[in-house]
Amino acid sequence: MIALVTGEVAVRRADHVVVACGGVGYRLGVSAETLRHVPRVGEPASLHTHLIVRDDALLLYGFATEEERDLFLLLIGVQSVGPKMALAVLSGGPPRELLGAVAAGDTARLQAVPGIGKRTAERIVVELREKVGVPGIDDAIVITRGEDPHMLARDGLVGLGFSPQEADGLLRDAPGETPEDLIAAALREARR
Repeated sequence: MIALVTGEVAVRRADHVVVACGGVGYRLGVSAETLRHVPRVGEPASLHTHLIVRDDALLLYGFATEEERDLFLLLIGVQSVGPKMALAVLSGGPPRELLGAVAAGDTARLQAVPGIGKRTAERIVVELREKVGVPGIDDAIVITRGEDPHMLARDGLVGLGFSPQEADGLLRDAPGETPEDLIAAALREARR
């Protein structure tokens, strides 16, 4: 898994950047929010990343902060929300504001994002409200992954290239108490 890309900005476009690292240019899909933090071409940059493995492509997405990457992962776990739509949502403002809108059930804020209709906004709020509605130490909204073994196992399977929906299906009846046991059971199920 590629978790971080650090290098020199080679290309800077509205929907992606290319970061040159050790002679290799990594194309990263980015939100407008992340793009605001990416420096000019030729300057050093460091972006947190998430790799999505498809049958026909390896898609790498870049984020200015870990908080934004975590929100991206939550969004792509929502039914009918893919990576492009998740980036559109992330382009709607800083992650804290978006998390606050989800926690408050503010579907109008989400509908203001191009491509997000009423049903999708409601689905995002319903599926994510419990996961983001806990105030943090500094009274900011934080993502509550905690020590839930199912969430950690799900994140692990997504990191291995399974879609969030596939990971949920594999973990539905998986036996085990720890994330490691759950992942092992899910991988056994996937081999069948």
